Amino acid sequence: MARWVRLCGLAEAPKNGEAMEADAEGVEICLARVNGELAALDNWCPHRRGPLGQGWVDGESVVCPWHSWTFNVKTGVAEHPVHDRVAVFPVRVDGPDVLIEIE
Repeated sequence: MARWVRLCGLAEAPKNGEAMEADAEGVEICLARVNGELAALDNWCPHRRGPLGQGWVDGESVVCPWHSWTFNVKTGVAEHPVHDRVAVFPVRVDGPDVLIEIE
């Protein structure tokens, strides 16, 4: 059953155009702020498990710091190769906390 869990405090969340790593009950997450909105993705690039939260934001994508694979923050779909993707998690702000929905 899906549930909302705390990822971090809003004050800790990345600034616009930045990404960070966070943990939600053992689930490693890349949290990014794109165009003023927070987005949460699986932290591990499917290529070589590069940490996406250590990467950077380019347009509406997060770029893996190891081999520059890019993933759209809304869909999780990679630009190249086209069929790869990472999971995307719903995000909401609840007072001072950033929450994500996980299974």
